[in-house]
Amino acid sequence: MWYRRYWRSNLYSSGLQPLLFLAAMGLGFGSQVEPGPDTGGVDYLHFVAPTLLVSGAMMIAVFESTWKVASGFQWQQQYVAVVTTPITPGQVFGGELMWVGMRLLLSAVVYGIVAGALGAWLGPGALLVVLVGVLTGLACAAPIMALSATVRNPSNAFSALLRFVVMPVMLFSGTFFPISYIPVPARMLAWVSPLWHGNELARAAALGGGEWLPLVGHGAFLVALLLGGGLLARSRFYRRLVV
Repeated sequence: MWYRRYWRSNLYSSGLQPLLFLAAMGLGFGSQVEPGPDTGGVDYLHFVAPTLLVSGAMMIAVFESTWKVASGFQWQQQYVAVVTTPITPGQVFGGELMWVGMRLLLSAVVYGIVAGALGAWLGPGALLVVLVGVLTGLACAAPIMALSATVRNPSNAFSALLRFVVMPVMLFSGTFFPISYIPVPARMLAWVSPLWHGNELARAAALGGGEWLPLVGHGAFLVALLLGGGLLARSRFYRRLVV
């Protein structure tokens, strides 16, 4: 009922950012990049289209899992009110995670349709890219919800998270260029980034190719992060809401 009031403007804003990146990087800057081994032999537009969907999903997941969740504990305290009913803290967390999943799916579909109109997809693999984006976003959302349920000073914690974690991850996890171009220490940090694993899966789905064993590893990493982060967040919700 709440989302029906502003879903149009929200859909526009959540789909606008990755599409602007796609237009700027894929069509603008990409017009100066020659297809080659670094782009998988395809135009730069096709190279960045799947990863921009995944990075956009990560950004949506981060914002849905930070201030909004912290508000449920500290400011508006709707979680405190909800758990006075038969609904448990675990169900509150599950509902929030499902809500994030629905937001991610809706935004990814909109991006996929508009990117397709711009000629960004080479085949039906775009459907798999949407699923990869949702999985990556959920893998980011679950541990961040655990953080949001723990911190007592959310503003400082979330500002540091966005400045020192989220933005570097977006820039240096293979979204715009292969991570082989960055120094080895930074490359090792990219390896533990859910965004890099999501980018690799998305590119393989959109462009084809890729060995099955690394792809299984990327998917397993995201699933493990989602499950592990979900269990941790669930326990934090219980600790915070059960007096």
